[in-house]
This record gives sequence, C-alpha cells and structure tokens, in this order.
Amino acid sequence: MSVKKQFSKYANQYNNHNIIQQIAAKSIVRDITNGPKRILELGCGSGQIFKYISWPVDFYKAIDFSASMCELHPKVSNVTVECHDFDDDSFHNSIQDEQYDLVISSSALQWSKDLKRIVKQLSKISKEINVALFTSNTFKTIQNITGSTSPILSQKQIKEAFLEYFDCEIEVYNYNLEFDNKKELFDYIKKSGVSGANDKLTFKESKLLLQKYDLNYLEFEVIFIKGLVEN
Repeated sequence: MSVKKQFSKYANQYNNHNIIQQIAAKSIVRDITNGPKRILELGCGSGQIFKYISWPVDFYKAIDFSASMCELHPKVSNVTVECHDFDDDSFHNSIQDEQYDLVISSSALQWSKDLKRIVKQLSKISKEINVALFTSNTFKTIQNITGSTSPILSQKQIKEAFLEYFDCEIEVYNYNLEFDNKKELFDYIKKSGVSGANDKLTFKESKLLLQKYDLNYLEFEVIFIKGLVEN
C-alpha cells in the first residue's frame, strides 16, 4: 500500500492514533513567538497544527497529499486547503510565486523522495521555517528484528537537506509510547501514519515480531528544525 493510500484509508481514525504527531505539532506552535501573518503548512492532515494557532492570521495555506485528510481540515475564510504531493511539480508550481512569513510542517516531510528540492523551494518563498520530522530510527527495534529498512529519511539525510539552504537550530528527541498489549501496539503501527508503505508485515515478519518483540512500547525519533535564510 502506498503512503498516500495508507493515510487516506485511516484518515477518520488518524486523530486517535497520532499521539506523537500531536506532541510534535504542539511543540512547533509553542516555539512560534512572532505572530506570523502568512503561513504555509506542509502535511496539514486534519488540522492538528492549525487548531493550536491562537493569534490572528491573514492567510493560511494548508497542503496535504491525502484528499481524505484535506477534507477533514477546518475551512474558514482565510484558509486555503490544497491537495498536492510535495515531490510533484504541481506542488512546486503552486507556491513558486508566493511569499510567506513562516513555513511549518509536522511529521510529513520525512516521506519526501527529494527533500533537498523541497527545502530549496521553501528557502525562496520564506525566510523562516519551523518543522518536525520522524527519522529512520523510529521503530528501530522492529527493523532490527525483521531485517527491514525504514521508509523514512535518516537523521543525516534530513540535516543535510535543511543545512544546505537554512541556518538551523536542530534538536533530536526520542519518545517511547507504551501499550497494554501487542495487539494494541501493532494496531498503532498500522493506523498511526508512521509506518508509511510498510504497514503490511509478511507472515514471517509478523511471526518474528510476536516471538521476539518483548518491549511494551514503540520507539520514535523526532528531529525539530528551526531555520532562517542566511542573508
């Protein structure tokens, strides 16, 4: 299943399974102190960042690659919601002539196949970014047991992309999310939007995890980046 299809499939359940994403979204908004009036959000989902914006905004453009998610995002007069894949030309064309005070993104850009291209484009339309991305160390014990490779970009790849175009403050945090049983744990993997296209485990992988995964929690690694365009 593609990443886009997975997000669309579980769109209505997403807010019940995105605890770490909500922590990241709250952290991003908490760090915004200058009250930007024009904001571009990438990976808006159902509006988890927008609902924390407490200051007056003149224009808010929210973008997500899941049409189902876009349908759930709040619609008000100063908000435009568009459905784009960040790696497609349609996204780049839609923002190339625009200017923003701030670009924000939480738990979305780690899926990009060409993050440097996106960051380069963002550096042309905004002098400031505030983003959070999961890294490939998320679910690292599961990867070690199954011998699988994370579909998410590594910490190194993410840093390289942003540092090429922005002067950045970078922090990395590790979170453990506990569960009462393995069924709840595996359900979370499928419905949280973190597993990407890898939400379907093979029979062999599932058997290995049931036998060898002895943790009562899932591991997440999130990188927070605040960037300014160097003058």
